[in-house]
Amino acid sequence: MPIFLKMSVTFLRPFARVLVPFTLHRKRRVLCSTVLQRHMSSKIPAASYPNKESTSPPEQLELDGWKITMKSSAQEEGVSTVSSSRDEDPLTATKELIEMWRLLGRDVPEHISEEELKTIMECVSKSSKRKYLKYLYVREKMKKVKQIKKEMKIAAKEQVKKDQLPETTKEDKQQNFLFLRLWDRNMDIAMGWKGAQAMQFGQPLVFDMAYDDCMKPKELQNAVSQLLESEGWNRRNVDPFHIYFCNLKTGGAYYRELVKRYGEKWNKLLLTATEMSHVDLFPKDNMIYLTADSPNVMTTFKHDKIYIVGSLVDKNMQPGISLAKAKRLKLATECLPLDKYLQWDTGTKNLTLDQMMRILLCLKNTGSWEEALKFVPRRKHTGYLEISQHSQEFINRLKKSKTFNSFPRGSVNRRSQKS
Repeated sequence: MPIFLKMSVTFLRPFARVLVPFTLHRKRRVLCSTVLQRHMSSKIPAASYPNKESTSPPEQLELDGWKITMKSSAQEEGVSTVSSSRDEDPLTATKELIEMWRLLGRDVPEHISEEELKTIMECVSKSSKRKYLKYLYVREKMKKVKQIKKEMKIAAKEQVKKDQLPETTKEDKQQNFLFLRLWDRNMDIAMGWKGAQAMQFGQPLVFDMAYDDCMKPKELQNAVSQLLESEGWNRRNVDPFHIYFCNLKTGGAYYRELVKRYGEKWNKLLLTATEMSHVDLFPKDNMIYLTADSPNVMTTFKHDKIYIVGSLVDKNMQPGISLAKAKRLKLATECLPLDKYLQWDTGTKNLTLDQMMRILLCLKNTGSWEEALKFVPRRKHTGYLEISQHSQEFINRLKKSKTFNSFPRGSVNRRSQKS
């Protein structure tokens, strides 16, 4: 044992110089900490901690009451925050989101209508909203480009006209011309008089506007464009119809689109727009519903009947909608004799509203199916069916004879069709 101690002392002797400073520093640190603790305890008064046994029952009751009140206040604050979040308008939140995306430089259109805002609100995720906004942005950009191209073409045409006109002096401008010059104002006055006469004495033509629920927004816009063209062709005709827009709901999709397109001219149009049904306005015996699905073929144009055209653009090919409605209302139905006069090639036999208007106007003025069916697009048929030689000779003999004018209107056409 003493031998082991001697060996340990001799072994640790070289490391004494290194270990002694560490031990001294440690003792100094402990001494300083004890002194600091005594100094701080002398300045800070000692806090008396009550024992569990010394706590009285009223103090425990006060503490429990305080906990209950704090919990109730916290619940009230939570309810208020939830109600405020519910009361927040989703429309303003959508507008703020769109404005934020616009500031971030994303593809957001400058002008957004209320219907488009509602569509954005109905989108479930942000990605779908972003895609729809990008679609609106691209469409707005294309409209701007088209408008710029249109303005450039108009400017180019005006420049060409100016270049082609010879230089005229004041004496040339003041000289009289042989022909009467018709101004646009005079033409508008003349067409207005014809429209006013048609509203009093003209044959009614009804557009059934009760199909707005059966069409998509794009199809409804196409239908309104066709109605605008139909009204224009009728206004410029020699003997126009008295147009009725029946089942036109005020505030509906059709009404909003028509007012949007016409603008201030909507209240000045010489036509009748009503929410009433055509069954309530006219007797059923005098009405004929024109539909491509009807089994009855139209032979002649009847001037004493009221024709009804369904304002429907159906790209999804849903046959029988207008025919079912006419049967439900117990109305007579007819279709155009396209197979009798035309070699039908491809496509359906549904025509646009403006094509139907031009065909009916031509039938009303001339009574000729050959002239009226020229307004059917050539892409749908390969030409007219050839009339037999016997029927053609019969028509030529009637034209040369003096008794041709004594036949009632449409009788010659019936005879040629039978033969």
